Amino acid sequence: MSSAQALSGAFAPVITPFHADGSIDVPRFLAHCQWLIQQGAGLAPFGTNSEANSLSFAERSALLGQMVEAGLPPSRMLPGTGACSAPEAAALSRQAIELGCAGVLMLPPFFYKGISDEGLYAFYADVIARIGDARLRLYLYHIPALSGVPITHAVIERLLRDFPGIVVGIKDSSGDWNNIETMLQRFPTLAVFPASESFLSRSRPLGGRGCISATVNINPGPISRLVESWHTDEGQVLQAQVDAVRKIAQAYPMIAALKEVMAQGLQDPDWRRLRAPLDLLPADKAASLLKDLQAAGFQLR
Repeated sequence: MSSAQALSGAFAPVITPFHADGSIDVPRFLAHCQWLIQQGAGLAPFGTNSEANSLSFAERSALLGQMVEAGLPPSRMLPGTGACSAPEAAALSRQAIELGCAGVLMLPPFFYKGISDEGLYAFYADVIARIGDARLRLYLYHIPALSGVPITHAVIERLLRDFPGIVVGIKDSSGDWNNIETMLQRFPTLAVFPASESFLSRSRPLGGRGCISATVNINPGPISRLVESWHTDEGQVLQAQVDAVRKIAQAYPMIAALKEVMAQGLQDPDWRRLRAPLDLLPADKAASLLKDLQAAGFQLR
């Protein structure tokens, strides 16, 4: 795997298109990945906005292999390998290592709630031991609103101490700037990726590596440029532009909103499909979303 020091940029938790029978639409998925790469973004498949927890282990494993076979660069891939069971998380992570992915993004075990710091540490330590490969680059995934399992600073500190060069980063989806800022200051070796591009102009000066954001799926070029030019006059303009798009999109159920934008922008209604239990945007909400984006000057491509 590539070094943690080299991993930066805007990464998309790649949305997953489906056929009418509910199976993954691999050609559409790969075409979307190719476009994201061409726009300067990285790929974080099997994230929250990928509907990852509605995909089976076999589906994730097969699709990861197909991404590499299609010529997508593993050095720009950060697949989600989290699972409630340590054996499953370890197995998908081992595959990512063998394929040369830049790292893996790993949720905490999210079924049991109220688990202790000791229990959470033991889970990650167990997964690392099962993988048993020094090439592992593990990025923690802090999303307490959905997982119900916060990754505390005490757990981060212990993992960094006990697994140097293995535990190397974190995606923070808390939306809490104070937490992001504290991690950047307290853990200077940790690659911190906020889950929103709206934090870029604040996080980058403190050493933030970029973002892993849902809206990179639809706005990859401007967000990728902002990661690099945050400190310039262009960066100020870009920050305002991407903030406007983000504010509109996050006012709706995010996955359905992203797929609606894809369907409309590509004139491809098949992009609207979601797996249960998620629902399509109602027609009035879809129209409002698209109207607001148009008013903000947004174009998909």
